[in-house]
Amino acid sequence: MAVTIAACPHSSPETIRASAAAGWPLLGPACAAALLSGCAGSLLLPGLPAWPWLLVLALVGVVLAWQRDWRRVLGVMSLGAAYAGWMAALVLAAQWPAARNGERVWISGQIVDLPVQEARRTRFLFEVDATPAMPLQLRGQRLRLAWYQDRGGPRPALQAGSRWQLHVRLRAPQGLRNPGGSDSERFALMNRLVATGSVQSPVEARRLAAPAGVVAWRETMSARIAAAVPSPAARYVQALALGDTRGLDTTDWARLRAAGLTHLIAISGFHVGLVAGFGALLVAALWWLWPGLCRWLPRPLAAGVGAVIGAFGYAALTGMAVPTLRTAVMITVLVLARWLRRRLRLVDALALACITLLVLDPLALLGAGFWLSFAGVAWLLWCLPEGDSPGLGGMLRGFLAAQAVASLGLLPLCVMLFGQASLLGPLANLAAVPWWSLVVVPLSLLGVLADTLHAGWGVLFWRLAAGSFELLWPALTWLADSPLALVWLPQARAYAVPLALLGAFWLLLPRGLPGRWLGLLLWLPLLLPPRELPRQGEVELLVVDVGQGLSVLVRTAGHTLLYDMGPALEDGFDAGEQAVVPALHALGVRRLDLAIISHADNDHAGGRDAVHTAFPLPQVLAPDGSPLPQTRPCLAGQSWQWDGVTFRILHPTRWFPYLGNESACVVQIQARSGRALLAGDIGGFVERRLLATMPQALRADVVLVPHHGSAGSSTPEFVAATGARLALVSSGADNRFRHPRPEVVRRWCQAGAEVLDTARSGALRVWLGAQGLAVREQRSAQARIWDAVRRRGQAAGLCYAPEFMRP
Repeated sequence: MAVTIAACPHSSPETIRASAAAGWPLLGPACAAALLSGCAGSLLLPGLPAWPWLLVLALVGVVLAWQRDWRRVLGVMSLGAAYAGWMAALVLAAQWPAARNGERVWISGQIVDLPVQEARRTRFLFEVDATPAMPLQLRGQRLRLAWYQDRGGPRPALQAGSRWQLHVRLRAPQGLRNPGGSDSERFALMNRLVATGSVQSPVEARRLAAPAGVVAWRETMSARIAAAVPSPAARYVQALALGDTRGLDTTDWARLRAAGLTHLIAISGFHVGLVAGFGALLVAALWWLWPGLCRWLPRPLAAGVGAVIGAFGYAALTGMAVPTLRTAVMITVLVLARWLRRRLRLVDALALACITLLVLDPLALLGAGFWLSFAGVAWLLWCLPEGDSPGLGGMLRGFLAAQAVASLGLLPLCVMLFGQASLLGPLANLAAVPWWSLVVVPLSLLGVLADTLHAGWGVLFWRLAAGSFELLWPALTWLADSPLALVWLPQARAYAVPLALLGAFWLLLPRGLPGRWLGLLLWLPLLLPPRELPRQGEVELLVVDVGQGLSVLVRTAGHTLLYDMGPALEDGFDAGEQAVVPALHALGVRRLDLAIISHADNDHAGGRDAVHTAFPLPQVLAPDGSPLPQTRPCLAGQSWQWDGVTFRILHPTRWFPYLGNESACVVQIQARSGRALLAGDIGGFVERRLLATMPQALRADVVLVPHHGSAGSSTPEFVAATGARLALVSSGADNRFRHPRPEVVRRWCQAGAEVLDTARSGALRVWLGAQGLAVREQRSAQARIWDAVRRRGQAAGLCYAPEFMRP
């Protein structure tokens, strides 16, 4: 000890600095975490900084990263923020401008993914040729296109890898924005999609070249699996072997989510590890057969090269998903360490893989796959001991520990990303992970390899894989269909996830430390978030962003009413499933006490089946004479009271004939501090009728603008009679009806109302409470960098009066 102490004063300053720098290696875990933090922080901003600020961040980052102490970490974080912001700015600048929505252009290029064939359309990813003949903004860019059946010509069976010349109608990437809903604009940014569109003039479309490339091989191999396996399990073999999930329907995905098995269906890191192992064994066998090759390269190093080629080859064949890339990079890092004869910890390999992927594509952070992939591996590396456990019992204990760690550590991320938790997921994974990973997946991959060598050789392997899958699937289906399998959790505050992760870290500390179970307290903000329910006598309205349609959730202190349920279109879009149900789950709605379908048009009633599946409807009101089944008449004069809030039906009256829009149920809501009026799709005729019979009943602080703001509604007399302070419009972006009409918006604005439109604002949440009228726009409340760019491309037109509370 004395010798050690005496040696310290004689250490040179250079030695001390070198020792400190060893704790902050540029490619180590600390700098990887800093780069991740910088990139994520930049992408979470409500708007992108101007390029001079990004340049300043980059210069500061370079200066600090050159240091060899803790300042290096700050420099890497600054570089990450500048790099991710710069990359996002480039992608957003390349997107089709909203001012040119609806423009038609001729393009040529290649189908670069597996086309999804549906009843009325085919969806596919199209890469435009980078030639001078193409429009400048589209050269070399990717578009998400749809080819509809009824566009004046036959719809061909599009093939992956084929080249086409098409006439398309384009629009900027834009989607719905709701609590708990998916964000297609974020998806477009992450995947560098510059526009969406549809094929026009199909008879003039021309195929330029036959299918070619890796994606064509994937489609051919997938078709061979479907032909070789005469059972429903073929679709799962296609997914497990090639990442082709086109055959999985809504029910399949619902069961996989309920059982917590979606991570196994996607091409995962384990798949890549298997292929890398096959590659290493194949190369090692070649070196064993021809020993002379060892003169050029030792067999262990050659096997490593085979593993790298197999890993990246398979990742390329299956679409380069984040989990596959992460595994391929980690394998490469370990092989390089072996070549350089360096001992590399797995945590260093994970850090280098993270840095590599962020440098290649910082926008990958916008996808759930990145977080789940790296977080899962990080939890396992931190919690599980290094080295192999001896014996079968040790292996079993290690497997059970890994499942427990992954389930507990990833639960906060799953709740944040998907709003749900699979209670039976750990149990399902105990059976599915070893069986699928060690039996079904290897047989599927062997089939692909054999059939690639010679068509027909893979049939036996694929049938064995399907048979093995079907042995376990009935039990997993039973678990998934259990009412206890899946729990939906309300949307939590931003701080809830870091607290829950800290709680998981606390729980997973080594045994023997006191108070570990107190970490569960940090999960409470995530599992029991504030639901913001109205108080006695107050009411809350949520106008769900369903596109061109309508759905309004009305809540009092203890009751819930759903007014309309959005459209369900033949092209596969169901607002009930994709917008209304996720919004109800995100707000913590557990049941619906009453549903009102204003009238039977699809844009109001189409989502009923999907809503009823998730929330059984005990009672449904609809206009008398409407073709809607299992409903009770909605008649003027009906009224009821919930928690100090009075509801009253104003229209239609008894004996009023069913006339579609004009028969829509009109509901007045009287709270303690104000009124709301839900006017459905009534037009000028009913508006004048109401003015003549009950003008005082039309007074309201909040009005749902009739018929989405059409020219045949919102007459000047009706608008004046309401005296509204807030007028809400539910419409689809760039809808073909051009709702809301400018003259209608002008009419409401001149009457003193603020007009908000779901097409611009996303979901609209309104409170009539003790503190007055408050409104929250989804796009403003959770603003992101892609929203700011989109807003700049919009034309002005809606009036805005910031006189209300905007929580």
